[in-house]
Amino acid sequence: MIGRIQGILVQKNPPRIVVDCQGVGYEIDVPMSTLYQLPELGTHVTLLTHFLVREDAQLLFGFASETEREAFRCLIKISGVGARTALSILSGMSVPEIAQAVLMQEAARLTTIPGIGKKTAERLLLELKGKFGTMLTAIPGVTVKQEVSTEILQALLALGYSDKEAVLAIKQIPTDVSVSDGIRAALKTLSKA
Repeated sequence: MIGRIQGILVQKNPPRIVVDCQGVGYEIDVPMSTLYQLPELGTHVTLLTHFLVREDAQLLFGFASETEREAFRCLIKISGVGARTALSILSGMSVPEIAQAVLMQEAARLTTIPGIGKKTAERLLLELKGKFGTMLTAIPGVTVKQEVSTEILQALLALGYSDKEAVLAIKQIPTDVSVSDGIRAALKTLSKA
């Protein structure tokens, strides 16, 4: 319902901020990654938002980027992960770090976030598998273009390689490579392993 908000930043009380929009102050919960990017108080700000309606509350969450908002939306769809937990995850890890943890199936990285235990981390990895592939280019070390890397990843997964093997192979591929050349280069890398 409310997809974006624009106004004057009037208050910061992490994780909540208040944005004044022509005399109406909107309380918005933001992850720490967004909070660090906000300008000084009294300055104009624009945030992408997600409006959540529950029986007991109506909550507005703000994000500096579309990838953060999409990651938040993916997280809250998981059974047992509420908006506060999703905000905590996004405050503890960047979206590329979450994508890398999902692709590498590293539950230990997720358990470093307060409130995320081993079982919740494993459920997150299971539920998010395959949903963060489009964020692959944001992972440190991966330099191939997004569309190309996604197609190469899908081809390697179809050939039976694990997410971890595929990502490691893609990291070895030079930039500006075609899909077919990238697949060949990845298979060559994988055959040496």
